[in-house]
Amino acid sequence: MGGKMPILESFSIDHTKMEAPQVRKAGVLTGPKGDQISKFDLRFLRPNSDTMPTGAIHTLEHLLATYMRQHMDDIIDISPMGCRTGFYMTVWGDIDASVVKAALVKSLGQVVTTKLSEVPGMTEKECGNYRDHSLFAAREYARLVLVGLEQV
Repeated sequence: MGGKMPILESFSIDHTKMEAPQVRKAGVLTGPKGDQISKFDLRFLRPNSDTMPTGAIHTLEHLLATYMRQHMDDIIDISPMGCRTGFYMTVWGDIDASVVKAALVKSLGQVVTTKLSEVPGMTEKECGNYRDHSLFAAREYARLVLVGLEQV
């Protein structure tokens, strides 16, 4: 698999003009057997303006992995962005961004009311960095994003 390095979609977007919060459909891939996968950018914060601390994004990762699946079928993965401004989400099929946004709004509403005992995967046995969580910060970012998404 040598040759020229491909330009990834996420690196071709002008991050200086990106607004947040937003749910952006980053593309649809079709596999060799015709299966489709949609990739979404769940942008919580404006790039290069702010970042979520690792405790917040880590707890949000655990909660969104659970709550989003309660409101949407066919989710493959939800992963934090390395820049800590949001999450990538992949799903089976060609899904409209409005479906993802509706599920995200419901899920963030749940985050705001989550109790510490309800956060999944918080033990040493279940998590590779179980000490680095902040439910308080996760709730605060959930509130911030909810307000922003309601204005869009």
